[in-house]
Amino acid sequence: MGFKETFQINGENLLQKIKEIIAEGNVNKITISDKHGKEIMSFPVTVGAIGLILAPVFAAIGAVAALLTECTITVERNSQKDDNNGDHSTDPPTTITVN
Repeated sequence: MGFKETFQINGENLLQKIKEIIAEGNVNKITISDKHGKEIMSFPVTVGAIGLILAPVFAAIGAVAALLTECTITVERNSQKDDNNGDHSTDPPTTITVN
């Protein structure tokens, strides 16, 4: 079980924000949508995806950023380790919006 975070960002800062999110780790998937909510691109982020694997993705993000003035990034993350060791498999995913 994981959770989603949503970031509102302008196009010129898109690539930098994506790099920061990937550097933080614990990310399953990143989706980029335009200001109207239409999905522009979506890509999985795997633990071993570094360097040459992400280079074409970064190039595509840079091209998208040049076209967008405002966009939304949705990040699907792995769940945090639970200190209670309880099973919360029936809990719905949490969505966090950051402006």
